Amino acid sequence: MQISIGLPATFNPDAYDMIVVGAGYAGSVCARRVAEGAGFRVAVLERREHIAGNAYDYVNDEGILVHKYGPHIYHTYSERVHEFLSRFTKWTDYQHKVLANIHGTLMPVPFNHTSLRLAFGEDRGEELYRKLVDTFGEDKKVPIMELRQKNDPDLQEVADYVYENVFLYYTMKQWGQTPDQIDPSVTGRVPVFIGDDDRYFPQAPYQGMPEDGYTVLFEHMLDHDLIDVFVGVDARDIFTLDENNVSVCGKVYGGEIVYTGPLDELFNLDLGALPYRTLDMQFETLEQDQFQPVGTVNYTTSEDFTRITEFKNMTGQVVPGKTTIMKEFSHAYEPGSGQTPYYAIIDPKNRALYERYLERVQNLTNFHPVGRLAEYRYYDMDAVTDSALELSDEIISCHA
Repeated sequence: MQISIGLPATFNPDAYDMIVVGAGYAGSVCARRVAEGAGFRVAVLERREHIAGNAYDYVNDEGILVHKYGPHIYHTYSERVHEFLSRFTKWTDYQHKVLANIHGTLMPVPFNHTSLRLAFGEDRGEELYRKLVDTFGEDKKVPIMELRQKNDPDLQEVADYVYENVFLYYTMKQWGQTPDQIDPSVTGRVPVFIGDDDRYFPQAPYQGMPEDGYTVLFEHMLDHDLIDVFVGVDARDIFTLDENNVSVCGKVYGGEIVYTGPLDELFNLDLGALPYRTLDMQFETLEQDQFQPVGTVNYTTSEDFTRITEFKNMTGQVVPGKTTIMKEFSHAYEPGSGQTPYYAIIDPKNRALYERYLERVQNLTNFHPVGRLAEYRYYDMDAVTDSALELSDEIISCHA
């Protein structure tokens, strides 16, 4: 595929049936799906200098494939999502495992049968595990906040330990809030798992890593005769919105627009900025084969950073004598700073602000916000793919 840097002077929006803003999962899935399904000619505009959004990976100077914007671990329960993405890559058999460093002891998270024995000792850990099984059943996920509500001293003992040693400090570092201040959709993402499976996604039927990396997956997805990709293009420089129309390059645009960026930035934050958390990534290449036993270790009771990722443990790369690790430091996102808005801070106040921005585009029948930023949601990449496939279905059906 050919990627153009910037827009040529001859760029004509009317030559395209659809303009997609953003070359991450949401935008790229829509571009490919609608090009194939409706025969649309599509222009993809990407603000960054590369495709693949936050999933972008590259080979560093030491020859190690790294994820520039933090680790992306593929997993999904959706057969449709898996079938679609599998058209553009083969998958490794990688099964993601995470350990928590709790006062120097590494324990599996989600907290499980093994974790209980490590935390409470063999006998007491087994006793508590049996109580969990009797209460909830085996191979069940129980959100920590739900467990804390049970009026049982044994369950309270487990809940208090996990809350204080796995969630509290880690959550405050990650979100700048305590768990009880955070939307349940977020705290429920890392439950207690009642079972022996120590994978991070124990029940997801489709897991792995793209065999040649995420960037190559996106190159294949966007490689279509009807798709043109332009990077280094900020849509805000060529878009103008009013109550009834979207103008592109000064002319009312009659085609479809798929928008995957932040809605508040499209309107210059005139109602106020939507809050996000961002991350500073600190990469380090070490002169050793392996630094830690799994891809990710969370630091839940110590350190200023939230976790360390070791990429070779995830990709399966063999690079003797060297390994690259990455530490993540979370803090508040500042609009206009060049930082990346990673995680929407979802609460009633922020959601209400988002809805006010959304109201401004709801009368634009050809304008479709989709994805983590445009929908102000805490999405995994498979959920973003699913949302983009659904939107593509709607656009295709309207033009059938």
